[in-house]
Amino acid sequence: MRTRLAAFIRDTPEGQEADAILRKCVHCGFCTATCPTYQLLFDELDGPRGRIYLVKELLEGAPAGERTRTHLDRCLGCRACETTCPSGVRYARLAEIGKDVVEKRLDRPAMDRLRRRLLLWLIPYRRRFAFFLGIGRLLRPFLPRVFARRIPAARTAGHWPPPVHPRRVPALAGCVQGPAAPEIDAAAARVLNALGISYLRMPTTGCCGAASRHLGAHEEALEMMRRNIDAWWPEIEAGAEAIGISSSACAAEVKEYGHSLAHDPRYASKAERVSSLAKDLSEILAAEDLLGSGISPKAITKTNTEEKPNPAETATPSPSKSGPRRIAFHCPCTLQHAQRLNGVVEDILVRAGFDLVPVVDGHLCCGSAGTYSILQAKISGELLGRKIARLEADEPEAIATANIGCLLHLRNAAKAPVRHWIELLDPGA
Repeated sequence: MRTRLAAFIRDTPEGQEADAILRKCVHCGFCTATCPTYQLLFDELDGPRGRIYLVKELLEGAPAGERTRTHLDRCLGCRACETTCPSGVRYARLAEIGKDVVEKRLDRPAMDRLRRRLLLWLIPYRRRFAFFLGIGRLLRPFLPRVFARRIPAARTAGHWPPPVHPRRVPALAGCVQGPAAPEIDAAAARVLNALGISYLRMPTTGCCGAASRHLGAHEEALEMMRRNIDAWWPEIEAGAEAIGISSSACAAEVKEYGHSLAHDPRYASKAERVSSLAKDLSEILAAEDLLGSGISPKAITKTNTEEKPNPAETATPSPSKSGPRRIAFHCPCTLQHAQRLNGVVEDILVRAGFDLVPVVDGHLCCGSAGTYSILQAKISGELLGRKIARLEADEPEAIATANIGCLLHLRNAAKAPVRHWIELLDPGA
């Protein structure tokens, strides 16, 4: 694709990056076949190829208009198009550059600005989010079912083994996952402990920065990245073998720290080191002997609206003796398209003895996409309905996934219980 970028961006790092991405595109349109929004709306401008043209026009000097913003806002950022693209076009990065230009040049309507500022104020901050989630849980019995289902019931995390092993892997405390589903990282700690790895609590870490970056608050996102790097750095210097991240969206983001902070003289080298150490939890387990450690399938009997489990039942890890179960695995976009780890969790679950049911159109997004389910509720809801129909077609006993956003989103509509896949392997549950 030929380009003639305008002077305002031509010689900037973003402009040079965008120009290189645009020149790779050969207009083939393969990307439209795997784009969730194009599958719903059948509008060329709501597919990657159309959005690429909109960004190209914008960077070549066209005015930033409502039409361009609307179609860019409708993009999920799922990156399925990147998996399909035969030319290696880094569409997600190009779309981000285009969105940033639009944000700077075109004011949003007042209500849209208010919603986004509220999300920026709430979601990336763990304690703040936990406080309002607690209020929501108190009100839950009095809310209509359609709203009550969106508020996750409180659960006890259970025992987190002390760090006694030479192999050490620091965690990411994150933002939403801790308050909404504390059982995930605790289960990860017990599983890794059974494998001879200490999963280290890192309370001074927080949001990976993805939420702020996706909402256009780039400087805020960079500060969150720097904070996390500072928190992890002592453990890295002490010989941590990896940074283990249980949410696939966060893992994908941390793996990009080196790129995001490449022009920061104080943090560039540290960020590159962090990115090289960052591993999705599945990457760590894929290389381990699961059966030799006593990890085996778990019984899935709880519902999506379960209340707090008895702490006594989760206090001391012990191997599970239940047999294989039928599981539908939803592979998040951030796992299969951003990290290119499609099939890794599935292989782990099969090795552990689970029976995985086939899922049609497993490459398509569930509609969660961070704050997308709030800002683009109608499209998100339609994608969720399609995804649930595919996941539950063979009547699995449970649905497993690898990302907190997908997990909470799927629970809004699923009949089967929805769990993080690491919980299925937990020897202490």
